Formats: sequence, C-alpha cells, structure tokens
Amino acid sequence: MGQDSPQSQAVRAALKSQAEYCRRLGSPFTACICETLADHLDMSTAAGRAILGWTGDPSPLADGVPLRAVGALNALARSRAAPYLAALYPPNPLPDAGELARALLRALDEHSARVVEFLSSPPQTNEVGRSAVLIGGFLTVSRRTALPLHLYEIGSSAGLNLRADCYRYDLGEAVWGARDAPLHLAPSWKGPPPPVDAVLTILSRRGCDANPIDLQNPSARERLIAYVWADQADRVARIEAAIANALSVPAPLERAEAADWVEQRIGLAPVTGSARVLFHSVVWSYLSEESRQRIRAHLSHVGAAARSDAPLAWLRFELADPPELRLTLWPSGEEMLLARAHPHGTWVHWLGA
Repeated sequence: MGQDSPQSQAVRAALKSQAEYCRRLGSPFTACICETLADHLDMSTAAGRAILGWTGDPSPLADGVPLRAVGALNALARSRAAPYLAALYPPNPLPDAGELARALLRALDEHSARVVEFLSSPPQTNEVGRSAVLIGGFLTVSRRTALPLHLYEIGSSAGLNLRADCYRYDLGEAVWGARDAPLHLAPSWKGPPPPVDAVLTILSRRGCDANPIDLQNPSARERLIAYVWADQADRVARIEAAIANALSVPAPLERAEAADWVEQRIGLAPVTGSARVLFHSVVWSYLSEESRQRIRAHLSHVGAAARSDAPLAWLRFELADPPELRLTLWPSGEEMLLARAHPHGTWVHWLGA
C-alpha cells in the first residue's frame, strides 16, 4: 500500500470511514467487509482496479464506493455464485479475518466483470424503515389541512416510501394502519404520538429518481435487496415485504433530475380540495447546490399562490445530528421541526407541531 496513488488512498479511507459507520449502526459483519477491503484490496483484478482507481469522490456521502462494493459482494453471496463467500455471510457467525480476506479476494477475481458492472450504479437502499418517521409527517399534514393528499417524492429509488400509508405502525402508545398490513414497523418511540386520529387519504402518488428501480424486473428487485447490509436481517425482511406490497400498489416513477421534475410536476395553479406534498428522505445531501436552490425557490413561488383549500407541504427527513423531520406548510409558510430519528427509522423522538 506504500505505492498507493492518491485515488487509492482516498478509497481506502472511505472504506475505513464506512466501516466505522456500519459498526455504530450495529453491523459488525458489514464493517468487517469494509475493513478487509481497505486492508487487502489490490490492483491485480479488474474489480480491484475499478474500486481503487475510482476517479470521483469515493466517500460514503458522495459516490458511495464502499456501499457499491459491499452491495456487489452481497449480490454474489445471495445468488450463491460464490458459495465459499456465501458460507461466511450471516446468519453464520463472524468469520476469521484471514478466511474472509481470502474469500473476498477470490470472489473479486472470479467475478470481476459482475462486480465492475454492479459498481456502475450508485447505491439505493430505499430504506422503508423511514416510513415510520414519514408517516407522522403525512398525518400532521392531514390533521392541519383536513384534506386528502397528492404525494410527490424525489429520490424515490423504487418508491417504497410512497406507499407508507399501506403499512401498520406502533408509534409509542398509539397504533396506526390496517391489522392485515403487509409490513409492521415498530420503532423505539419517545415523545407523544403523531395525530393518529387524522383521516389520511392518498389521492395519488408519484416520484422521480435519477435511476428509478423497476420492481417488475426480478434482477432489479434483487439488486435493491443486495444493498441492504447482510447482517441486518430485520431490514432485509422489511424490504422484501415492502417490495411484495409495491407490486400491487401503483406509484409511477419517472427518470428525472430532481429540480427539473419538481418544476414540471408541481405547478403554480392550486389544486382545489387537496394538499400537494413534496417529500424526500436522505436525498438532499446528494443533490447539487444548484438543484437545492431551484427546489427551494420553486416551492416558495408555488407556496405564495397556495390557499387554505389548496395548500402545499414540503416534508423532508434529512441528515443532521441526529437526522430531522421538518415540515413547511403553505399558505402560511410555517416551518416545523416534527421529529428527530435514527437514519433507518429504528427510533423516533417525536416533537409534534
């Protein structure tokens, strides 16, 4: 590693940083994968060269090279294309470090073309656990407007959180959702419940993404699941249940840049008798500053024309320390901090509005 280029050094640093993040989030196996790659990856394979020679910013909050690599390896393990690698994956116990290194390097050698192809797309976890945070926001908009909602999501990935109203939730002392819902989310809850007595009616749901995932495509579904860390079995079960539900609940997704789509889809003319809700979760930091400025400006412009019988809401669950759920509601333009929560929705501190 003494001969590493600046690019390779940056990649190794990104892998180490991702390992620390995984360990803090209770994923020791995924942390070991990242650390092993950081310590042992070399340029002897096409996959190794593609990872270590990454020309952009490999860090977790930029190009996310560690998560691309982890996803590629998880896909190999899940497909049993590399059985010697799958044998070391959960639910098996944490493997010996040397054995893991040998298996990873062998998989990268034998399946380099497949790994390189996987690296070409940015990671998309479409973390459905965030619905446990977002649902409180949708209920708050419904309570404050007393109107049905049109949902618009940027950075939708596969659109699993566009179906948040399809799931059942334990929200502290309150419960919301149908008893026979396909997915049950029960985050650790602090604070009062959101307004679960509000009437939540979704009139339409649509989203956009730079690379939307077509859940009708089996390989696309498997790719999405592969991005979920293998040692977080609950998350894997959640996304599998959410995918099964999504196949029967339409939510059109469009391939588009976020600001372009917001400007095109959320028009100036009020939609009488309903509330339009633009929402997103852990997307904002991945947009360019220009895109963020355009979205802010457009929503302010549309919000200025909003009425009490045609309001506009902007709901966003985005990274902070800890991540925050914020709501801006027009025509008043009032901004509210509704909650702080774990980035995957495993705990929620509800503050209310």
